[in-house]
Amino acid sequence: MKAISVKNFKKSYRSEFWLKKIPAIEDLSFEVEQSTVTGFLGANGAGKSTTIKSILGLLIPDAGEIRFFGDKELSPETRSRIGFLPERPFFYEYLSGKEFLEFYAQLSGMKLGKKLNLRIEELLELVGLSHAGEKKLREYSKGMLQRVGIAQAIIHDPELIIFDEPMSGLDPDGRYDVGQILQQIAEQGKTVFFSSHLLDDVERISKNLVVLKKGSLIYQGSLAELLGNVDSDYRIEYTDSTELFSEEVKDQESLQKRLDEIRQKKMAIVRIQPVKANLEQAYVNLNEK
Repeated sequence: MKAISVKNFKKSYRSEFWLKKIPAIEDLSFEVEQSTVTGFLGANGAGKSTTIKSILGLLIPDAGEIRFFGDKELSPETRSRIGFLPERPFFYEYLSGKEFLEFYAQLSGMKLGKKLNLRIEELLELVGLSHAGEKKLREYSKGMLQRVGIAQAIIHDPELIIFDEPMSGLDPDGRYDVGQILQQIAEQGKTVFFSSHLLDDVERISKNLVVLKKGSLIYQGSLAELLGNVDSDYRIEYTDSTELFSEEVKDQESLQKRLDEIRQKKMAIVRIQPVKANLEQAYVNLNEK
């Protein structure tokens, strides 16, 4: 079953001056598999946030359809099965971490009591904030705010969680921590769909990808398949018996040419090994097509 199915989605905006429609998304179709982590990629202005807002009903599409959990529309019942953390969430800084989660739990229809208290303690532990539940949010760092925001998104135990740039503005440690939390959420059988421009983080935690370019789909599928389509670089190590040299070449033709040159110089080849392709290379290749 598909957690999200987007078909022939179109969205345009009117410019302020001439009121001329400017297309943002053109005939976009993709699916998000259930119980997986799917990264949503694209350059600034590619349409990621517009798509996410339309999926959540915050924007109205010009055309197309969006379905959830097989073939369900965005009804109140469907909304109750979805969690969301926007790119720039608002935090009530006078609330403590626990009070903040209690507030959003009540907005989600949950009742105050022992069951909710246990749920809050469980989530604070999941996001590494057990020690800070009584602290006011004004005392939280950027990374701590992002983590309590994630806890807010899953307070009602949703099946599908959507994050818009969850690692944005965090230091490397913070990005790693958030990535680990997203993976732990997915390991509980949840579906995680998140946008990001941080390719290292996307590669580390995603199974599948949806990639946009100027409002159009340029890739949908597994991360492994995309990386498998990238030509491997090769690393050559060789020596003149006094010093060890190392260099990389782009493809097999270049590899053979360089090996011939090394042999002509009477140097000994120590090792030849392929260099693993990464998402940055694959992403650049996609956008160059």
